[in-house]
Amino acid sequence: MTSFCSVKANFVAKYNITPEDYHMIEIVITENKPHKAGPQWKFAGAFYFATVVLAMIGYGHSTPVTIGGKAFCMAYAMVGIPLGLVMFQSIGERLNKFASVVIRRAKKYLRCQQTEATEMNLMLATGLLSSVIITTGAAVFSRYEGWSYFDSFYYCFVTLTTIGFGDYVALQNDQALINKPGYVALSLVFILFGLAVVAASINLLVLRFMTMNAEDIRREEAEMQSSVDGLTTYECESTGKLLSCANLNYCSEIEEEDTSVCSCTCLGGNSFTTHEHEFLLDQGYHPADIITSTISLKRMSI
Repeated sequence: MTSFCSVKANFVAKYNITPEDYHMIEIVITENKPHKAGPQWKFAGAFYFATVVLAMIGYGHSTPVTIGGKAFCMAYAMVGIPLGLVMFQSIGERLNKFASVVIRRAKKYLRCQQTEATEMNLMLATGLLSSVIITTGAAVFSRYEGWSYFDSFYYCFVTLTTIGFGDYVALQNDQALINKPGYVALSLVFILFGLAVVAASINLLVLRFMTMNAEDIRREEAEMQSSVDGLTTYECESTGKLLSCANLNYCSEIEEEDTSVCSCTCLGGNSFTTHEHEFLLDQGYHPADIITSTISLKRMSI
């Protein structure tokens, strides 16, 4: 920070400019720094910008300035991004079909018992293809851009995952947009094809997680259904409640407790109903005047 302030002070003192003019020079230099590749809004640069917008990468190396350009960019993004997603999805599905055919033929050639391509096989195939694309692209960009291999690998990963920080942007050196049309085409093919492959592998990964979640839910529902089907309910006559098999002992205990404890035989047994017997404790006392229903009396004490 101190060195920067000293450089700024020396620059202002040397050329005798005001701080406002120095700030304006900073803005101009900062805005023009990403434009080392030449005019960004020629056809090659505009096509590259449109591809970056369509792929939702958004490096930020070039942006529209005029009101008309900003309005058109928003309209183009609203229409182009959904169509781009459909395009990448379609390419990814066809890549998955092609990978399944290759895996099936490879299994038949190796005489495997199961020749069908599983989700895990497709995930491994698309993951391997994504790794090949990223590593190959990193080698190409490292050669043309003069970056280290790790920085090129970082750029490829950030690009194909649509993160797009913008700290590393291809086609910005040595008038590449004008003087290297082959390199421009290679960069565009790398972006489009690489996004399709990475999107296919990510979709397979997400589909695998969703399938695992659905299988767990179905397994839990099947276990609950089997546990419910294994329970047989019975109605306990004493309490009038529905009891499962585990509560049958409790029901039998209740029935045993409800048996009569009367030891005399004058009442005619342990269980009676008012329709069958009329039991007299006193000559002038008739229980039938009080008990008129068919409720069973199972306990009586004298």
